[in-house]
Amino acid sequence: MSTIPVINVTATGANIARLRQRAGISVRQLQTIFGFSTPQAIYKWQRGAAMPTVDNLVVLAAVFGVTVDQILVCGDGVSVSVIA
Repeated sequence: MSTIPVINVTATGANIARLRQRAGISVRQLQTIFGFSTPQAIYKWQRGAAMPTVDNLVVLAAVFGVTVDQILVCGDGVSVSVIA
């Protein structure tokens, strides 16, 4: 048996909001950085209704001055059987 980490989407969203506020960046500023026509994706990330893509996580990490690992919040892992 092995344990695979699981991303807690809600806690990750709250973490994105916290890191954004700590960096002094508005949702509208992030919208501009990403070139989004509306801020809806960012609001969805912050609510935990959606996850940023991997490339967007890399941009968020650079903008916030953190690593991707510092953005993601992992919850209890899932135990799985590993077949060798």
